[in-house]
Amino acid sequence: MSGYLRRATMADCACALIAGLLAFEVRLEVRHYLPIDYLALSLTLPALWWATVRLAGGYDPRFIGAGSDEFHRILNAGVCLTAGVAIVSYAGKIDLARSYVVIAIPCATAFDLAARYGLRKQLHRLRRLGSCMRRAVAVGHTTAVAELVTQLRRDKHHGLAVVAACLADAPPRHEVAGVPVCGGLDDVADAVEESAADTVAVLTCPELNGVQLRDLAWQLEKRGTDLCVAPALLDVAGPRTTIRPVAGLPLLHLDHPQLSGTKQIVKGVFDAAFAATALIFLLPVFLAVALAIRLGDGGRVFFRQTRVGKNGHTFKVWKFRTMVEDAEQRKALLAARNQADGLLFKIHDDPRVTKVGGWLRRWSLDELPQLINVLDGDMSLVGPRPALPEEAALYGYHVRRRLAVKPGITGLWQVSGRANLSWEESVRVDLRYVENWSFALDLQILWKTWQAVIGRSGAY
Repeated sequence: MSGYLRRATMADCACALIAGLLAFEVRLEVRHYLPIDYLALSLTLPALWWATVRLAGGYDPRFIGAGSDEFHRILNAGVCLTAGVAIVSYAGKIDLARSYVVIAIPCATAFDLAARYGLRKQLHRLRRLGSCMRRAVAVGHTTAVAELVTQLRRDKHHGLAVVAACLADAPPRHEVAGVPVCGGLDDVADAVEESAADTVAVLTCPELNGVQLRDLAWQLEKRGTDLCVAPALLDVAGPRTTIRPVAGLPLLHLDHPQLSGTKQIVKGVFDAAFAATALIFLLPVFLAVALAIRLGDGGRVFFRQTRVGKNGHTFKVWKFRTMVEDAEQRKALLAARNQADGLLFKIHDDPRVTKVGGWLRRWSLDELPQLINVLDGDMSLVGPRPALPEEAALYGYHVRRRLAVKPGITGLWQVSGRANLSWEESVRVDLRYVENWSFALDLQILWKTWQAVIGRSGAY
């Protein structure tokens, strides 16, 4: 991680220098002479930018490599530096050209965001190879530890690898999910020492009370080891939780999810505007795909099927037809070949998929007509996977929570592996989206969708 932070520091300073010299060049073109003071300011800008990013927490290892906090801190640095320059200029009566400030700081911010994005992708590639990983000791019950190990192995970009476990339940085991067990709750500090771990992850564990957790934190403090505690709230993200001290006790306050109100109206307006614009620009693509389907087997261009939407409302989904005309009739004959678990039905190399349909599925072009459903108000751009009625009829109480919002053309399931996800994982990512929805999350998912489509992960 120290190597990444050094590269990030160099990238930050380089971006600020380029932005400063660009603003200086524009200033030179306007004034037609060499403004030495602006040249000096441009050469000083990297140091100012580095200090501002540092104050904004842009080098905090906890937020490096995953999530949007790293990028938020760069944006905050840009805002703070702009405000600081404005205040200093006003208080000191410094005649600083607004054109220089408007070019230099926004450009430094934009360049740095692009540089950090590139560094993150490079970091993710290294982590997939097992490098730049933080070593963690997992503490909790066997099932919870095994789930954490499995998830972190699948999502290596988070940069956390469980190297040892301390279990609260008996009997003691030699290993859990391939991770060696180093004892119980009283052996955490020794396990950290033996495994050379730099992080302890405490999962939901009633046996570990507040006093024991405090004592553990004191022990880890001496070693400089980070301590992470998972709350009992499943898949509820930080924006919905706040710590409020009451009578000396730190209470975790949980806000209700934003499933109605002004923000949902904004989401609906954005969906409709985006869908209408996309349909206009994608009209040539629609015509080309329609022609390819007709020339392929002479059948229908579109496939319409009943799906379950928000609050159990049913609607007809629009898709480009990718299977033979009698695909639904053949489904029963292929039931024995189903490779999905739970309520899903998926087959690699499904014999019902046409040649053109296979190509459409690989590039997710068959989903484009669902923009019509977005305009009709039955779907959203981002949301849970639209379910079949026979699937929804078998939903348990907690799974029906997926129906609290409109289904989406894309969603967390799309950027998390699509058909490669198990039924339980699909439900979990959908519920995570419902519980933590925000407009910013929608934009992040839309941004990541094109990468999932190009990578064609789980598309079949």
